[in-house]
Amino acid sequence: MEGEVRDITPDGTDLLFKTVPGGAAIHDIRVVMTLDRGLVVQSVTARMLETPTRYCPEIERAYSALTGLQVGPGWRQQVKAHVGGVRGCTHVTELILGPMATTAMQARFAIQRAQPEWRERFDGDAPLPRPAMLDTCHSYRSDGDAAKIFWPEHRRPEIQPSSRLSADVRHGPDSGKEGS
Repeated sequence: MEGEVRDITPDGTDLLFKTVPGGAAIHDIRVVMTLDRGLVVQSVTARMLETPTRYCPEIERAYSALTGLQVGPGWRQQVKAHVGGVRGCTHVTELILGPMATTAMQARFAIQRAQPEWRERFDGDAPLPRPAMLDTCHSYRSDGDAAKIFWPEHRRPEIQPSSRLSADVRHGPDSGKEGS
């Protein structure tokens, strides 16, 4: 997968280390990250084609330290431990932590959806496990219409951790809070 950050100055910018003319890039940064099917990083290449200082590209090689890490739980902490702060570039690190990690997860879901057993699990009335995407955004909130389609209430296990349930318990009739 490839990610890019480009910021173009419309009118020109006088930076501490150089002057950037109007229409030119202050940053032009490209990252190529190769993952396997398990979302384990096989390689990372960062290239800083335009930067505000001549010192910025010195950190490009640091991103190879991400090789072997897996996108998933703990990803942010692992990446920051390797290339956070002075060990990396804010723009490259944020590109890897945000858009590229999200894209990797979307690719993983696409691979899973291509497997016949993925669709088969929706047949019948057996309970479905809690979907990984549940409560990750507004559309996939557990009380929303989309969740009623991809995780129908009659297919949910009887015992499930729910932030809504704990809120009801905290603000129930004995909590002393009005309007519950």
